[in-house]
Amino acid sequence: MSVLKGANLLLMFLLELGVLAAGAWWGFTVSAPLAVRVVAGLAVPAVFIVVWALFGAAKDARFPQTGWRRIALEVVWFGAAAVLLGLAWTPVAGIVFFAIWVANGVLRLVWGQQQL
Repeated sequence: MSVLKGANLLLMFLLELGVLAAGAWWGFTVSAPLAVRVVAGLAVPAVFIVVWALFGAAKDARFPQTGWRRIALEVVWFGAAAVLLGLAWTPVAGIVFFAIWVANGVLRLVWGQQQL
């Protein structure tokens, strides 16, 4: 069982990286002049990083969120990435990304890997 719990935490980390990748991908592929695409491709992941560092990082968040605020933060953070992934690639990819995050979140709660 500990291997599965470890794999679930690894999946959470990969989902967090996926958020940054989705933001960058969307930014670099948006229909705009090259300069705007470069700025968007760099700025969107930077905004995601700042938000997560301030509110979502497990141990090092400046303003850690718990309870319904933590749930809202994750829904908005991962939901925004799912939308950007859906816009940059295909809506199905965004839906799958969000569904994987939901399954990961449920397992984190069931296995006590997430404090609410």
